[in-house]
Amino acid sequence: MLLSIGTIMTSSARRVPIPKNGVDYRGKVVLAPMVRSGELPSRLLALHYGADLVWGPETIDKSMIGTTKRTNPVSSTIDYTRTPSNTSRSQGFEARESYIYRLHPAREGSRLIFQIGTSSPSSAVEAAKLVAPHVAGIDVNAGCPKPFSTVGGMGAALLQKPDHLASILSALVKEVGEVFEIGISVKIRLLETAEKTEALVRKLCGTGITGLTVHCRTTPMRPRERAIRDQLRMITDVCRSEGVACVMNGDVKNRDEAVQLMREFGADGAMIASAAESNPSAFRTSATGGLLPWREVVHEYMKVAIDVDNKWGNTKFALGQLIPGKSQVYRDVTGSKTYTEVCEALGLEHLHGQARGVDERLGLYQCRGATALKRLKA
Repeated sequence: MLLSIGTIMTSSARRVPIPKNGVDYRGKVVLAPMVRSGELPSRLLALHYGADLVWGPETIDKSMIGTTKRTNPVSSTIDYTRTPSNTSRSQGFEARESYIYRLHPAREGSRLIFQIGTSSPSSAVEAAKLVAPHVAGIDVNAGCPKPFSTVGGMGAALLQKPDHLASILSALVKEVGEVFEIGISVKIRLLETAEKTEALVRKLCGTGITGLTVHCRTTPMRPRERAIRDQLRMITDVCRSEGVACVMNGDVKNRDEAVQLMREFGADGAMIASAAESNPSAFRTSATGGLLPWREVVHEYMKVAIDVDNKWGNTKFALGQLIPGKSQVYRDVTGSKTYTEVCEALGLEHLHGQARGVDERLGLYQCRGATALKRLKA
């Protein structure tokens, strides 16, 4: 569902060419990269409800390097996995491979942006090459303020080293973007002053990237603090002068508001984050009905999660975001241990057969048995 963007930008503006296998961020309302809330079922559901593009969760370069890549015959997904080194066979079941990243080439590949956490040009390139044939772009996370990212020199730590960040982007453009013909982009936060932000944006736009997303908060700010947009017009003007698409992020509640903010600040696109986490039908316009009731959204989510054999822990987390926290259904679902139990709690009897199949393939019954045995011995 693309925007009519004639009123947002002029057709005569300079543009960095979009590679053959890439995608233009202009005129797009997209799903923001979110840990846990950006996994495969959440992305597919966002696309179902009208998201134009979806960002996957930040994935650390070193976690991707050395993974095993497989095409899953059951879910038709491409899975990147590794076997945990600390799983004990004494628990009574064999070590299962951990999913590092999953994507569905047919249902999202041409609209999926892989976001990478990195502090090294060479590692970024090595990891990005693994997924580049299957995605529409690679995005560098230069905005995450959380210690797990910044301690390793990744995320928002890169904002303090603009030359190093630029070297990462330049390497990705040359060794991944040009080779696989996809776009390279970056997601940043605001710096302490408009002057510093402007200098950073100009430097990054000079690396050959096709898109830049700005989260309208500074590094110390948290999601509960209101986004600040004082610098946004300046940033969009700089990006446009350099031919780079500019996407805004921060407190965007739905598609209608995204379009209004894009027009107000001259942004080329907008990201929806927490609002989509709690109800991905936020991508619907008011003209098509707007937000849907949570039960309908949860029903759709369960169908998708079962269809792709989503890992149980992520499904349970996502349901906890979608279901009202004070309801009895919320308590029943969060207390469930298997897909079958969730379907019973939600009254989705028609999904029971498929749910049991997923439970068996994921070893959830086996895990429950091992846990029960452990409790009996305690």
